[in-house]
Amino acid sequence: MKKRQNISTALKSIPRNLFSGLVVSLIALPLSLGLAMACDAPPISGVIASIAGGMLVSVFGGSFVTISGPGKGLVGVILIAVSTLGLNATYAAIICSGILLLILGFLRLGKLSDYFPSSAIQGVLAAIGLIILGKQFHIMLANKIAKENTIEYLVAVPKTIITALNYSDTGLKYAALAGVISLLIMVFYSKIRNRYLQLVPAPMWIVILSLSYSYYYEFVLGLSNPISKKYMIPEIPNIQKIITDLPVPDFGLISSSAFWISVVALTLIASIESLLSIKAVDRLDPMKRRSNVNKDIKALGLSTVFSGFLGGLNVVAVIAPSSVNISNGGSNRFSNFSHAVFLTLFIVLFSTELERIPLSALMAILVYTGYKLASPEIIRRMFLIGKEQLIIFLVTLFVTLKVGLISGIVAGVFTTFIIHVFINKSFQLFFKNILKPNVLMYKENDENYFISVKHFSSFLNFRNLKNKLDVIPEKNSVVIDFSLCAFVDHTVMENISSYQALFNKKGGSIDVIGFDVFGADTLDPFALKNLIPISGLMKNNAGKRKKDFEALASNLKMKYTPKNNTATDHLTGFSYFITKQISHTYNLLSSNESNCCLFDISYSEGVSIAKENIRSTMMYIQTKKIIPQFTLTKEGYLERFYSLTGEKDIDIPGYENFSKRFYLNGKNPKKILELFDEKIIHFFENNEYYHVESDGAALLVFSKERVATVKEIEKLLTFGLYLTGLVDKK
Repeated sequence: MKKRQNISTALKSIPRNLFSGLVVSLIALPLSLGLAMACDAPPISGVIASIAGGMLVSVFGGSFVTISGPGKGLVGVILIAVSTLGLNATYAAIICSGILLLILGFLRLGKLSDYFPSSAIQGVLAAIGLIILGKQFHIMLANKIAKENTIEYLVAVPKTIITALNYSDTGLKYAALAGVISLLIMVFYSKIRNRYLQLVPAPMWIVILSLSYSYYYEFVLGLSNPISKKYMIPEIPNIQKIITDLPVPDFGLISSSAFWISVVALTLIASIESLLSIKAVDRLDPMKRRSNVNKDIKALGLSTVFSGFLGGLNVVAVIAPSSVNISNGGSNRFSNFSHAVFLTLFIVLFSTELERIPLSALMAILVYTGYKLASPEIIRRMFLIGKEQLIIFLVTLFVTLKVGLISGIVAGVFTTFIIHVFINKSFQLFFKNILKPNVLMYKENDENYFISVKHFSSFLNFRNLKNKLDVIPEKNSVVIDFSLCAFVDHTVMENISSYQALFNKKGGSIDVIGFDVFGADTLDPFALKNLIPISGLMKNNAGKRKKDFEALASNLKMKYTPKNNTATDHLTGFSYFITKQISHTYNLLSSNESNCCLFDISYSEGVSIAKENIRSTMMYIQTKKIIPQFTLTKEGYLERFYSLTGEKDIDIPGYENFSKRFYLNGKNPKKILELFDEKIIHFFENNEYYHVESDGAALLVFSKERVATVKEIEKLLTFGLYLTGLVDKK
């Protein structure tokens, strides 16, 4: 049934991904041509890289909405390679770099992407958005200019607007008008609530209107297109010319150092740019899916080898077309594949028709995409998460704009680490624990997993937690306990949120506990959590557990008291606490009507260096009459050992299954047997295992030696109240 649903969903997504692939191909075409020309390579070599990437990565890759093609970061390296090695030897270097990339994929290079801080990735995305917006805005208004960096392009925007308003050249006026109309379509089209119009995405309307406009002038008015040819898609060679000019890679320089310097440089930049792009695009994916990065790296390497043999450039994962893909409804690999198919069809069948589309109109789509990536709302969001996240974001953004993509992410990583050290006022927290295994996972039962995280959890070691979560089926329930952690950063919080969304979608759940003793600089759920105040300003308790208890108290008409309470004499009579030292209870839910209360409790066992602090959730219920003292728990090896030492397990005649499953112990077996009648036995047999104790006047009930989640608290309350009802009726 599930397989049929997946097939049905995939079939329904084909039209949207087909449209998205077409839009992406229209964007990728001029970009691919431009990148190739910037490398001093034939213009078609960029298109070949896009086709090879789209065809092969969509089949063999591990990402969902990422588009592959020639990379902007490789322009300088390829340009130097062409000038020092020659064009045909550069193709040979590209092939070798593809082989190296393939090897790195098999060596699982993709794990490096797990060490990129979230705010730094967001800074890279915003920088890419400004780069796209800054450069393409001028072309959109038919004013091609050359500047040294993106900041200069952005500063020149007002001047370009003034220039466009004063054009005397008719061709430039029409080109700028095409760009402005296209931008308005992108901005306002989504606000039109017409189901028939919405069947065709905004960029498709831009293409349709552009072609219609060109045909109208040519066939109705008998005139040539008034838009300046300088701002139309450049001439594309036909397939016959491409086949005729197919290059032969020259491996004659393979023994030279210059050749291998180029190969290594191409491989390093292609791999890092691809890792950054895949990680960044995963953040944009509305479905929050996780790409198989190693699989993608291998597919990119294979594509690069094919591209090099056909006379194409290196193939990498690219952010700008990927963003366009997501913006236009691309939801799976078919959009990447269809974008490659459309590029091929354009070259084979429609190369002359494409020349009817204004370049300024296509650039409007990119300008809109760039704005979405660098929206002012993102800066506001970073500030709400935490001032330190805004600093990381801005440092990454400015370094990326001023220096480059790789320098930007390096600056972001370094800034994040320095801020984390400053916040914790301790370098040792990270230095001493960075290589220690800090994540313990065990299976509590067939469906539930418990994960405990120690020391610290940040972008530096999030992979430890990620590895555990990746092996758990998404239909299961998971509890992640951070109570033994001293610091949890924004990257971890955001990634856990993505996992929670994924598990909820598949029918499972992830509950996070242990943050009630943490502080946060803001109330945002993604804010970093710390046991030590941030520069004296960490005054907001993490608060989620408090809110959960308040909601429970309201729903169940119980009283909630969050403060610590050291009056715990009523618990010392239970055998469970004979060898344990109770510190305090807190988060108390109480009810006068049922004479019960539920609370979190902090206690310890052992002494000196062997002392262990434990936090758990328990329920205390006063019974209406005196009952025998007993302990009931799930029978295991330890309980069988207790039987051998004299603490006899009480077996109930006629209930062999119960006697095998449960360890029942007490000082007065006769009274206990009178209490455990058929109803109580069946109740225990048909419910989850709980540790239940009686001190004669009250019951103590709990499940695990850890803080319970909201769902577990609700189950515990239901279990305890029903059990008390059965006991009180005796």
